[in-house]
Amino acid sequence: MDHRFIHWLGHASFRLEDGEHVIYIDPWKLPPNSPPARLILITHPHYDHLSGPDVERVSTPETVIVATPDCADGLSRSFLRAIPGHELSAEPWKIRAVAAYTIASSFHPKPKNWVGYTIRLGTGLVVYHSGDTDLTPEVQGIRADVALLPCGGTYTMNGADAGAAANHIGPQLVIPMHWGDIVGSRKDAEEVRKHFRGETVIKTPER
Repeated sequence: MDHRFIHWLGHASFRLEDGEHVIYIDPWKLPPNSPPARLILITHPHYDHLSGPDVERVSTPETVIVATPDCADGLSRSFLRAIPGHELSAEPWKIRAVAAYTIASSFHPKPKNWVGYTIRLGTGLVVYHSGDTDLTPEVQGIRADVALLPCGGTYTMNGADAGAAANHIGPQLVIPMHWGDIVGSRKDAEEVRKHFRGETVIKTPER
């Protein structure tokens, strides 16, 4: 599968190219000259996922932002509210917010209603960015063509659990994230590859 339209910007930050449109997920520490966004998805208000200055850098009057309600204090623009289990329409995309929470630690409690997202691109491919989560029933119920999964442990699931999550989801490929900055190393990403029965692509951050 050609994955060149997916750019890992480090940690949980991604840029997706969907035809002429640019989508960012959890933009943080964006590289210089990052192209403007048509859509920005924010999973939760932790500083390494919601960066107001980075959002502003790539926003235009036409940019649509989707975020959890408690991101309001960190955003200077209006945005669509993401609620776990609910679908949103941000033309031309169909987006679904998926519950993201941790069981093994208290860093991301379920009552916060933080999320990951599935997004159907113009090509028909469904991309799932899990946000900060453990291997939960909600994660196991996802079906997607591409899965962007955390593997660094401590604040999220580790590499073995991310590989197990991928086996439930059944994507064409998995890209490990949430490693190499703050927590986790390439060894954790390699654990995903070890446990996932499909293709794992370990990217180098574009910074």
